[in-house]
Amino acid sequence: MNQGLFITFEGIDGAGKSSHIDALAAAFHTGGREVALTREPGGTPLAEKLRALVLNDAMDPLAEALLMFAARRDHLQQVIEPALAAGKVVLCDRFTDATFAYQGAGRGFDLAVLGQLERWVQGLPGGGIRQPDLTLWFDLAPETAAQRLAGARLPDKFEAQPVEFFRRVAGGYAARLAQQPARFFRIDAAQSRDAVGQAVLQALRAKGWLA
Repeated sequence: MNQGLFITFEGIDGAGKSSHIDALAAAFHTGGREVALTREPGGTPLAEKLRALVLNDAMDPLAEALLMFAARRDHLQQVIEPALAAGKVVLCDRFTDATFAYQGAGRGFDLAVLGQLERWVQGLPGGGIRQPDLTLWFDLAPETAAQRLAGARLPDKFEAQPVEFFRRVAGGYAARLAQQPARFFRIDAAQSRDAVGQAVLQALRAKGWLA
């Protein structure tokens, strides 16, 4: 049985990451791998309920962070860990890096508290914490992302934030990459959609996970 793989897609709203998840899933299917597609916050019935609260209801940063990690705990137990144990490829639209970027850098919430929550929620039985095997970071200037989002749909409370908020979020992602460079692959999301798609495949081929 193939070893499970946990791959996350990260980036500010409007970076275009979500449009490439299905294409990567198809590439893995072609290679004979089983794929679990999921997202955060969300991925389970409970976590989807918490997602609706986090994206739409006003709350302070601590309440927001606690709900994010509560959703993540259920997601890990009900979806991610069982899929990895079964040898599947888990493709997840956002994970903990987004919490450090949005709640930490964006909202200015205490990173040490987020780190403690990360250790509690993602702790593994044998020690260590669950982290993605690979994180694809779709890096895009906040001004460009804002242009892409303009008029696309009714924004949630994060998408409605000013450009300065997304500058801080982008900085939060850059900080996570600096802390854990081995698991990150930065993609220039300002390229054409085809070029970005090729960059995604290149990252997986470099790991030896796709032919």
